[in-house]
Parts: sequence; C-alpha cells; structure tokens
Amino acid sequence: MDNKAVDKKPIPRNNNQKKRNNNRKEPNSFNWFYAIMGAFLLFYVISNFLDIGKIDSIDEYKFFDYLEKGYVKKVVLDKNNGGDVEIYLTDQAKNELGIKKEEKNNNTIFPSLETAPNYIMTVSDLQFFREKFDETKQAKQLATEFKTKPQASVFEQIITQTLVWVAIFGVFYFILFRRMSGGMGGGPQIFNIGKSRAKLFDEKNEMKITFKNVAGLKGAKEEVEEVVDFLKNPDKYTKLGGKIPKGVLLVGPPGTGKTLLAKAVAGEAKVPFFSLSGSDFVEMFVGVGASRVRDLFQQAKAKSPAIIFIDEIDAIGRARSRGGIQGSNDERENTLNSLLTEMDGFGTDTNVIVMAATNRVDVLDKALLRAGRFDRTIMVDLPDVKEREEIFKVHTKNLKMEKDFDVEFMAKQTPGFSGADIANVCNEAALIAARNDKSTIGKQDFLDAVDRIVGGLEKKSKIIKPSEKKRVAFHEAGHATVSWLLEHAAPLVKVTIVPRGKSLGAAWYLPDERSLTTTEQMLDEMCALLGGRAAEQVILGSISTGAQNDLERVYKQANAMVTIYGLSPEVGNLSYYDSTGQTDYTFSKPYSEETAKKIDRAIYDLVEKQYQRTVDLLQENKEKLTELGEKLLEKEVIFREDLEEVFGKRKYEQEIATTKQETQDNNSQEQTISMSQE
Repeated sequence: MDNKAVDKKPIPRNNNQKKRNNNRKEPNSFNWFYAIMGAFLLFYVISNFLDIGKIDSIDEYKFFDYLEKGYVKKVVLDKNNGGDVEIYLTDQAKNELGIKKEEKNNNTIFPSLETAPNYIMTVSDLQFFREKFDETKQAKQLATEFKTKPQASVFEQIITQTLVWVAIFGVFYFILFRRMSGGMGGGPQIFNIGKSRAKLFDEKNEMKITFKNVAGLKGAKEEVEEVVDFLKNPDKYTKLGGKIPKGVLLVGPPGTGKTLLAKAVAGEAKVPFFSLSGSDFVEMFVGVGASRVRDLFQQAKAKSPAIIFIDEIDAIGRARSRGGIQGSNDERENTLNSLLTEMDGFGTDTNVIVMAATNRVDVLDKALLRAGRFDRTIMVDLPDVKEREEIFKVHTKNLKMEKDFDVEFMAKQTPGFSGADIANVCNEAALIAARNDKSTIGKQDFLDAVDRIVGGLEKKSKIIKPSEKKRVAFHEAGHATVSWLLEHAAPLVKVTIVPRGKSLGAAWYLPDERSLTTTEQMLDEMCALLGGRAAEQVILGSISTGAQNDLERVYKQANAMVTIYGLSPEVGNLSYYDSTGQTDYTFSKPYSEETAKKIDRAIYDLVEKQYQRTVDLLQENKEKLTELGEKLLEKEVIFREDLEEVFGKRKYEQEIATTKQETQDNNSQEQTISMSQE
C-alpha cells in the first residue's frame, strides 16, 4: 500500500446527502415540554391543596355559637366548591380557644397561600344560612364581614381542568414511554422507538484504535485491510471490474479480538462507522426490530461510503424455524428478513459494507451466510506462541515492569489463552505486585496471576484432616507421575495441595501446541487424567470422590474418540457429530439402539483399559510415587525440578535432544565432506 493511498481523503458526498444529514436533528439532552408540564402540575398541587390540607371543619350549630360570642371575624362563601364557607376567627377568640396565630403571607406569586381560614363549614341551605347569619349579626350588633368568592366562568374551569390533565398525562408519558424507547432524547419518545441505536463514529467522533493496537491476527488483519483500502481507493478495484464485498463475518472463540479488529477498521477507514449489538434490534414490540434495521441502512446509505458493524449477530441471525413449530419467534424472524433484504435487495448499489462478529457461526441462518451477503468469513483463532508474545508486549507497554522481563517465557506459559485472557493476566499481575508493595512487576507476579486465573484463589486457612491431606497429596502425585512417564502426556510445571477455588489440589501442565492429535496422544492424556484415582488405589488401597472432575473429562475424551473422531474399532470409522449446527436430529439420535449399546460398550472398555494401564504403570514405579507423595506432603508445592530429582530427566525429552544432536552432527559432517571435495 503506497503513501498516497493511505493519505487519501474519504470520497465526498453529494449535496443532497449533505442536506439530508443536516436535516437530521441531534437528540436534545433537556426536554422543555416535560419540564413545563411538570412545573404546572406542581403549581396546581401547591396552590390548591397544600394550603387546606390541615383545616378543621365545624357544623352550623357550633358556628352560630361562635358567632353569638363574637368570635367570628370574617365569613367567606366559596361558590366554586359547592357552597363551602371559610371561617376566620378574631385574635381574642384564638387566644381563648388556644389557636396559634398565623401571620399573613405576602407571597404575590401564589396568592392562595395567604392566611388560611381557621375552619371550613359545609352549608346545606345557603338561603336559610344567610338569613340566620343576618338576624344574629343584627341582634348582637356584630362587625363580622360576609364575603363571596366570585364563581369562575365555564371557560376558565375547562381551561384549568384541561391543563391539569395534560400535565398529568405528560408526566406519565415521560416516565413510561421514554423507558420503552430506551431513553433516546428528542420529542415524544414513542416515535423514536423504531429508530436505530447504532453509535456513529465519523470525523466528529473519531475512533482512535488502529491496526497498530491489534497484536497478532496477522491473517485477519490482511483481509480487513483490503476492505479498508477499497473504501479509500475504490477506483483501484472498480477499474478492473471488481465489486465491493457486501459483508465480512468475523468468527472465532470469545476474547480473540473480533470487536477490537472492527474498532481498528473504524480507526483506519476514516469513513462513517456505525457500531451496535445484535441485541439492540430485539424489542418487545412487533415490527420494531425490522424498523431499526431499515433506519440503520438508511442512515448508512446517506453517509456512504460507510461501514456497519453488528456485534454478536447471532442474537438476530439464528436459523429460522421450519414450519412454524412451537417456540419460533416471529419478531426475530421479521428482523432477520429485513436484514437479508437490506444486504442483498433491490437498489443496493451503494458503498455500504456490513461487518459482523460472532462465536456461534453454527447457529446462523444459511441465507445470511451465502455469497452476496457475507462474502467473506474471517477466522479469528486463539493466538499461537508468537502472537501471544506480541499481545503481551502490547498490554505490558504501560506497566512498570522489571528490567529484562522475559516476555517470550510468559507467552510459552500461557497456551490456549486468548487476547482477553492475556489482558486479564497482565492486570492481575499488576494488582498482585501492588498488593505486595512492589515498585515494579516481575516474573513471579505473572506466574501467580496465571495460577490465580486458572486455579482460583488460594485458601490457606481451610482446615483439612491429615488423612484427607495425605490422600490429596498422593492423588496429585499420581497425576504428576503418569504425565512424567508417558511419552505423549503434557509435562508437569507445578503441583500443589493448597486448596484453590473448589479443588483441594491442583496441577499445572504445559501442553504442546498442535493442530492434529493422534490416538496415542489421546490415550496418554486419558491415563494422565486417571493417574489420581489410580494412585489412591495403589498407595491407599481405596478410592474417593476426589476424581469426579477427572472422570468427567475422561468420559468426554472417550466419547469424542468413539462418536466424533471414529477412533474405536468396535464402532468403526463413523462420526455422528454435525459441525454445521444445522442438524435435523431434533427428536431422535442418528443411530439405532443397537449401535447405542455398541457405543456405550466401546466407551466403557476404552476407559477401563486405560485405567488398568495406569494402575500397572504406577505399580511398577510405586517407590518413586511414594517418595514424590511424601515430598509433596512436606513442601505442599513442588515443581518440575523436584520430579527430576525423583525420576531423573524425562526419557522422551532425552531421546528428542539426542536425535537433534545427531542430526546437527550429521549435517556438520556432510558440510565437511563437501568442502573437502571442493
């Protein structure tokens, strides 16, 4: 890739596209509609209810008794409330009755919050009440005032009640429908529920991750770099008749860097990048998922050339049910159908590339995987030792490491670790070093971090009986002995009888990184797993439940040998495993009952034969097994060097070293002969 191609700016969009983009309003962070409705409702509640919440009521007999005594200062008739009478007492009456004086409220904003009446009285007959009031006032020569509140017009009542109900509805609308729409801003939220939730990365919101931040994944990066180059320089490919790939599917185990690779594409492409998850299309309302798909592609086409990235696409891309059987989800299928149409329907001649990631490619619909939709499937596998070394360098770059830290050693100590696992190891090592008040992070901190992640936290305070501790020691010594003596078993790194997590003991091995596994290798691995129970039988004469996890792994290994890999002579060269995931064996097994009996017998014979082989091996080396078990009881943790003291160098490692030396000697001898002939 030349410098001109890298530095070239994105293809400018036409004026119509710019106008459409400008017309799209950004969501508001504050909505004045709901604020005004809430303020009005609050004002209504305060002005109408707060001032009369604690006013006592009296009857007419008591009122006229107070009136004759001269206690009543003012009477106000409120016709708006159906004839309620507000009674105000004189200061002398308040003192005699023990009523606290209330000062006048000078609030001009809320005039109803002036001095509240002392009593409220409901009058049944207003005419009779007024006549009796006038007679009593004239007879006693009282100065009591009688006022009447003017009745509000019908128009004012309608306006007031309408505003109250609009405010109440607005508050509930804000609470309920805003949540249903996922909290998106701007306008009534129910109308945004079908809008896409994709996060846009463009020149305003630039992604800073590039391919330099992605360690390993050399093959995967080469594939996606070509996609990025096509978006930057489409003429380079279209002048030869090539077409832009419509879809790129990233497939691999969890934590291998699929999402990180997509972020790097966003940082390198310099074109609008829409990122979202497959679950963002899933909603409880019918038709919402399909609407969001259409809105997403409409936005992407308006900003083309662009990239759409859908993480965990299996959430909407699962294979559609056949015949509408029970349990099918029509809404999810409608969403998938909309996605299929947008990716390869009429009028899709736009520079929009769809990238997706999943670790469940076996459950995806076949129509989604065909050419024309996802043209390329890129495998993102677990990193090998060289790629792990690169990943360690990336994650340790910002850590305070010891001088001359051996990154290659740590890469060899973490076979089968993904990029996310290595990042976790680096972070855990930093935490362990900080916990021990260290100024730098060292090799031992990383080894402790690996132990912590793989085996769990040490439980040194857990109390174990001496007899149980002895059984655990010989159990773990059995695993170590068998793995050391057999050719194809993984060599031991460390054994401990300190409880970790749920286990009472643990052993760490360093397996070879291989692409193919032979029958002999699988049988030796089974023997290594059975070594713990066999050691209990050979040394203690009885077995326990401590081998439950070992037996579970042995059964899975034996079952795979018989039913998947076709390595059993009794069953034959048959595999009953469907790697595509599109199996039709929903209600029945793909073999008869007679074959099932053969499979059960083959698995049983295979396990029992390897168990007897393990017992015989430990019987032959019983003295060394006992010595190793006693050493483990004494130290609680032993390493490879301790096994070399008991058993000596591994026989097969010596043979390999000898073969390599003989090969080097032969090569040097041939070179000497050729030089002498010259």
